Amino acid sequence: MPAPDKKMFLEMAKQNFLAKAIKLPMKWSQPGDQYPDAFKPSERMTAPNSPTTLFLQSTLNKYHVKTAKEMGDKYEKFLKGITEAICDAVDQWLKLAQFTTAIINGPCGVVTPGSLMGPPLTPLILAKAPNKTPQELLYSQAVATAFGTAWLTWQSGLMGQLMYPAFAAFPGPMAPPTPNVPVPLVTFTSPGEAQLSPGVLAKAMEGIHGDPLALHAADLFDALAKAWTPVFTTFKSTTLVQNVLGTGPIPTFAPPFVPVGPVVAGFLIPKPGVFS
Repeated sequence: MPAPDKKMFLEMAKQNFLAKAIKLPMKWSQPGDQYPDAFKPSERMTAPNSPTTLFLQSTLNKYHVKTAKEMGDKYEKFLKGITEAICDAVDQWLKLAQFTTAIINGPCGVVTPGSLMGPPLTPLILAKAPNKTPQELLYSQAVATAFGTAWLTWQSGLMGQLMYPAFAAFPGPMAPPTPNVPVPLVTFTSPGEAQLSPGVLAKAMEGIHGDPLALHAADLFDALAKAWTPVFTTFKSTTLVQNVLGTGPIPTFAPPFVPVGPVVAGFLIPKPGVFS
């Protein structure tokens, strides 16, 4: 099942956060000339953190380096947990989602908005999202709710075309349940996809979180939202819509004079397992 790539999502989110070059302590300035004397020589200067640490140290003071490392580890752990939770939730959604309606005439089945149904994404994300601290829980709730709401809007607006070549001229009064020709999900469109764009998604997370003064929250949400765009694009390109069962009558079938005819006013037989 082609769930979004967890590794890609995490690495993109980390790179986006690193690009912000946030230093700890923030807006640091030495409080006075005697400040260095408050530390032992070994504390005044120590090795810097790895360049992949999510926060930069403002100085090489041992405690600045330590704080940046500890905070970086916490945020990286959260990013790993939340990106995995989102990808796992989409994986579950893929297994249960189904198309319920389409307008089938001849070989063409038109999927209109409202046809694709699937479980809510928010509770699926929250089931595995980080929640061991109050801060983690608040972040997870904001991310899960924003993603879930945006996903539902995208899902509800999805439209596209399914092909059933045999329905162009079928030799019988009723075409049997027939799977569509596999087609990439990227060929479908949805006006609701705008809700999954980086700016809209990040602002939704911020609004749900509800604390504009929370340190680094906006940076975290922005990093996640921007990382989702290439992950989602890849996901759509590598996911196939298939095994969508169509059927319908052939009203012009009248053997022996009219031995074949096109399906008219055909319909779908809903079932899960239409993404692979």
